[in-house]
Amino acid sequence: MKLHADQPQSLNTVTAYGPGYIEINLVRHTNSVLVMPEGEVRPWPVSRFEDLEPAHFEQLVELGPEVVLLGTGSRLRFPHPRLTASLSRRHVGVDAMDLQAACRTYNILMAEGRKVAAVLLLEPEAA
Repeated sequence: MKLHADQPQSLNTVTAYGPGYIEINLVRHTNSVLVMPEGEVRPWPVSRFEDLEPAHFEQLVELGPEVVLLGTGSRLRFPHPRLTASLSRRHVGVDAMDLQAACRTYNILMAEGRKVAAVLLLEPEAA
């Protein structure tokens, strides 16, 4: 699905997504990513929801987001609270949703000027 937004070029915007890819600022990514409105789009170290660990979320604390969106792939899954405890202790909201919803929600929050971080998991396709 293609998404269009009237945003300044300097902000990271999800411009499209589909099976096996996410486009941010018209650049196609085929692996999991961490995206925030400003700065570099970063690779995320895991693609499978089951491989998430507390340390993955602890690194987000340094970035100072108001809210973290967790795009859990093709279906919605909720992380165990122990995974996101470091964010909860600092009153950072964590919202889990499927990948498509996370992409759309990220664009809305980014357009509102919110300090949002989106972890977008692109799961490997079953062979």
